[in-house]
Amino acid sequence: MHRNTLAFVIAAALGGFVAGFWLANSINRTAPAVATVTNSNSNSAAPQTELSEAEIREKIAEADANPTNVAFQRGLGVSLYRYAAMKQDIGLLADSARVLERANSLDPKDFDVVVALGNAHFDIGFYKKDLASFQKARDVYSKALVIKPGEPDVTTDLGLTYFLQEPPDNAKAATELEKVAKAKPDHDRSLQFLVRVYLKLERVADAEKALAKLKTVNPGNSAIKELDSLLAQQKGGAN
Repeated sequence: MHRNTLAFVIAAALGGFVAGFWLANSINRTAPAVATVTNSNSNSAAPQTELSEAEIREKIAEADANPTNVAFQRGLGVSLYRYAAMKQDIGLLADSARVLERANSLDPKDFDVVVALGNAHFDIGFYKKDLASFQKARDVYSKALVIKPGEPDVTTDLGLTYFLQEPPDNAKAATELEKVAKAKPDHDRSLQFLVRVYLKLERVADAEKALAKLKTVNPGNSAIKELDSLLAQQKGGAN
């Protein structure tokens, strides 16, 4: 990693970025474990869990002043997205999207940049309940899937844009999630949302099958207890 290209590096880990909210716990792809601010004149980096507004603005300004430096745009954009997701900061998510757009224009084939850009629009849509942002996320995810056809996490997130939009389009969500279930049957995140989508579509038998598969694939999945309850309620209501 070139020491001049990153403002801060964030170690990716799974987990939720909205405390206590089941959906975000399941959706999130990139919740950071630690953030660091990199000194551009040395190889040392001091770990931090908080970044000052001044530090962030300085690095964004540096990116704006060097718009053709693809490595800097990439490193800052991806890292800024992850930090913004951790901080639940919509304004910072928008900043990350702007930097990532520039990185993407410089290197359209960079899969990680394309996915991070899609994620930024996704998260803005999620927090703001904004249909236009979900549509932007879909457009970007579609580009990512041209680079890596069938990538399961991206396809899952594409499906979730339909599930989470207002009003939802559960039929389209099911179509995307079923693609993952068929191509990668052990992908538990897509399975748990497929259960929810099937229940919304009142496809109770399909929901039951998907939940049984989830229990086989990952019996420790934290969503299983709630999904059992939702399925039981819907089956009870159908009787």
